[in-house]
Amino acid sequence: MIVVKPTEQGVTAELASAIDPSGYLIKPQPEGSRLVETVKGLDWEGNAVDVPIVVERPLTVFLNGQEIVTLMTVGDHPELLAVGYLVNQNMLRPDDTVTAVDMDEETETVVVRTARTTDYEAKLRKKTLTSGCAQGTIFGDIMETFDAAVLPDAATVRVSWIRALLKAINTTPSLYMAAGAIHGCVLCHRDRPLVYMEDVGRHNALDKIAGFMHLAGVSGADKIMYTTGRMTSEMVIKTVQMGIPILLSRSGSTAWGVELAKKAGLTLVSRAKGKRFVVLAGAGRVEFDLPAGAD
Repeated sequence: MIVVKPTEQGVTAELASAIDPSGYLIKPQPEGSRLVETVKGLDWEGNAVDVPIVVERPLTVFLNGQEIVTLMTVGDHPELLAVGYLVNQNMLRPDDTVTAVDMDEETETVVVRTARTTDYEAKLRKKTLTSGCAQGTIFGDIMETFDAAVLPDAATVRVSWIRALLKAINTTPSLYMAAGAIHGCVLCHRDRPLVYMEDVGRHNALDKIAGFMHLAGVSGADKIMYTTGRMTSEMVIKTVQMGIPILLSRSGSTAWGVELAKKAGLTLVSRAKGKRFVVLAGAGRVEFDLPAGAD
């Protein structure tokens, strides 16, 4: 379990020492992974082929002695997924001390234990299924903290950073490249990707990053979140919950996602592919530091 604390740069010395040559703290590991299986199929000419596909399995999350939810996931980083899910559902507070995260692979269960006594029986009765892949869930009081969130105005994102991030992320070996049918989210700082998580649902990938940030004590104030999927209301809400002021996607956004981003002061950058993108909200944070037509 990660229990380090942040430096002024938002990444601890301990974490910095773990950076691999590609610049990532955590990145996908598609080779030799139990996350992918091979099935038999036929190609367009009727030839037998071996097809890699991602594995989907249930993960039941407990907070202390209470069962909270069962998530469908590819199964990597289950402890981070469990913690991040609880953080983004306001069940783990910023000042909560996580005393243990126990994974039982046989029962596919994660138990998150805290110093504070918790009871969310009433909260569990009021939930909303979201538009997220693999069926996301948010609970009734989530908008209370969303409405109170304040994102830093001083945060910026440069066009040159966006281009560098897209190149780095899109050339990183991933489960998506190996098998498809999966989404990715990447926590970035300026032009450097830090933590790259994948899952069958983009909300799961985002929750894994939230779990990492909570346990490592990493601030979102100077970070950029990249996602391969569309920017729905749920993705906007979770990004704001994590204190991240900039959300970048290669896909588009829903109307409610844009409305919520404007309400929260979140910078929303959509359809980011190659040299092109569209800013849908929070354009004041974007620095156009490259001349028109620059390579």
